[in-house]
Amino acid sequence: MALADLDQLLALRAQDPVLAQRMAGPLDLESLIDLAAERGLTVTEADVFAAQQREQGKSSSAQLQQQAAQESRKLRHFIQG
Repeated sequence: MALADLDQLLALRAQDPVLAQRMAGPLDLESLIDLAAERGLTVTEADVFAAQQREQGKSSSAQLQQQAAQESRKLRHFIQG
């Protein structure tokens, strides 16, 4: 797993305005992997999930509940019925 490469890519964003611009909007997984590869870094889908879990592990229960509520609102508007 190359979680360190993902961290490095995110750190490079602060130093590289072009990279920051490319990462500013919604980015699909394949595009993120391609951006990393362009910079000689190896990022996989597992790395992205591991990073998400790491960030969620830092959150309090209240923050996690708030995030879940926001996601459920999105689904409610997405699923018609």
